[in-house]
Amino acid sequence: MNKRIVSIIAVVVLLIIVGVVYYRYYFVFGEGTKAGTMNYFVHKGYMFKTYEGRLIQTGIRTPAQGNIQSNEFMFSVTDEKVAQKLNGSAGAYLELHYKEYLHTLPWRGVSTFVVDSVISARQVVPTQP
Repeated sequence: MNKRIVSIIAVVVLLIIVGVVYYRYYFVFGEGTKAGTMNYFVHKGYMFKTYEGRLIQTGIRTPAQGNIQSNEFMFSVTDEKVAQKLNGSAGAYLELHYKEYLHTLPWRGVSTFVVDSVISARQVVPTQP
């Protein structure tokens, strides 16, 4: 009887630990789309090489009327095909679909935002003054 209680408690504790780990690191907290000009995209890391990028969103309202500020969206990429598409799109105007996780994992990147697809990419034509 004593071994059975210990084994039941061990299974319950193990299930709780698995549930907490799943919730903290694998549960998708949110999904969405961001659009803007890609500032940079790099493949870096010491032990786990991950793809990291930064998208600059313009036209975000500020508290003071009439002002415009830029907003940076820092993201990670886990899919090699998406990374190759982004690698050739430096300076382009991109629409990206992302998933937001609660915490990061070393092999997933340094950001809680993970881009899983590129919706559209178009080159920005600079205007001449």
